[in-house]
Amino acid sequence: MPANQPSALRHAQDNTFDFRLFVAAGLLLFSLAFSGWVNSRTPKPLSLTPSLTGQPEYCLTCHADLPEISPAHPVQVFGCVTCHGGERLALDADMAHSSIRGGANPSDLTVVSQSCGGEKCHSGAAAAGRDHIQRVQTSLQSTYAGAIATIRFTFGAQPDLTARLAIAAVADDRIETETGLSALAVFDTSTEDNPSIQKFSQNCLACHLNAAPREGQTYARYTGCASCHAFAPAGAWNSQQTPIHTLSTAIPYSQCNTCHNRGNYDLRTMTFVERSDQPADRLHNYYQPIAQFTRCEYSLDCVDCHTRIETMGDGDLHSNKKEIQYIQCKTCHGTPTELPLTKTLSELDDIAFRQAFLNPILVLKAGEVILVTEQGEPLWNTRVLKDGTYQMIGKVTKQVFTFRPVKGSACTQTGANQASAYCHQCHAVKR
Repeated sequence: MPANQPSALRHAQDNTFDFRLFVAAGLLLFSLAFSGWVNSRTPKPLSLTPSLTGQPEYCLTCHADLPEISPAHPVQVFGCVTCHGGERLALDADMAHSSIRGGANPSDLTVVSQSCGGEKCHSGAAAAGRDHIQRVQTSLQSTYAGAIATIRFTFGAQPDLTARLAIAAVADDRIETETGLSALAVFDTSTEDNPSIQKFSQNCLACHLNAAPREGQTYARYTGCASCHAFAPAGAWNSQQTPIHTLSTAIPYSQCNTCHNRGNYDLRTMTFVERSDQPADRLHNYYQPIAQFTRCEYSLDCVDCHTRIETMGDGDLHSNKKEIQYIQCKTCHGTPTELPLTKTLSELDDIAFRQAFLNPILVLKAGEVILVTEQGEPLWNTRVLKDGTYQMIGKVTKQVFTFRPVKGSACTQTGANQASAYCHQCHAVKR
């Protein structure tokens, strides 16, 4: 500043400089404080490099408290992105979830091939028992093709009961198919003229794996694979807004109830009538009030008898449930003239050992004799004992049941009349 400049001006300029310096220092302190506050709220990245991909991901930074999904899906091997998708290196929740598959449910059938596919996972060879996705997508549990065909035939919209339509379009790409059905088109309700078919489409298409459930706790369930395999430990329902991260093959009957025991359809009005009773025990809760069943049927869980092929499909498209349903009382009990079918476990790569690993209620050993279905599926939770009796261990309850074959008993039924309906004539439980 020139020496001859008035002292008052020099004083004002000095004050301005001091004020600017004060403001700059304040802004710097604020920036440092804000940066520290942001850093304090930003989680420290927790890196995981799953062996399956060899690529680091930061999902566990926020989700470290989630339980492991199952013994067959260790997080150190699969990580999170393999199944869920998402931005693996993002620390911001919105960005990390921006490309996630299926929302909270990567097993939804619209994305399951991306999430759970691959020849070493669930879209592998049928001979190795790894074709789960193809079987589920073509199953009646997914297509609802039988009901659609029956309703359309009843009201003259198609000439026979052969399935043509499904909830979602699906194709069976295999070269050979036992049913002769290679594809089903989507059931386009807008093209239906009959009022009863239209009402059916409005009221009766929200209960299968490929369809989103109706609103409300009464209809709450998951879609895709999770509709059966994801549930609260006690079997109670967790709302769809509370994702469950644990999958299991030990499926309790109460999980099956979320679809199969909520009421009945009134075919005269094409409406769903919810159950009005409030069952207080397993005996009354297990099956619909109109159903007839035996003691073993309500003592066991559904998965103790019904096999994976019968419930998840055999890979073919079917026109009705009768084509795929084959488990009967005689599967385990035999008939008055024949013992049930059995198999000696000799090969350690037998699928029975894999199934037992996924639900370790018993230790299977080579050389043991187990029951099998007429399709050759292993009933891996059974044993044939040396004294000629049989054991079944509950897949959910771990309860041990010991029983004898029908052959050699006082049963008076003929060998030809051994469907479950005939057994119910003598052994049905009264409620």
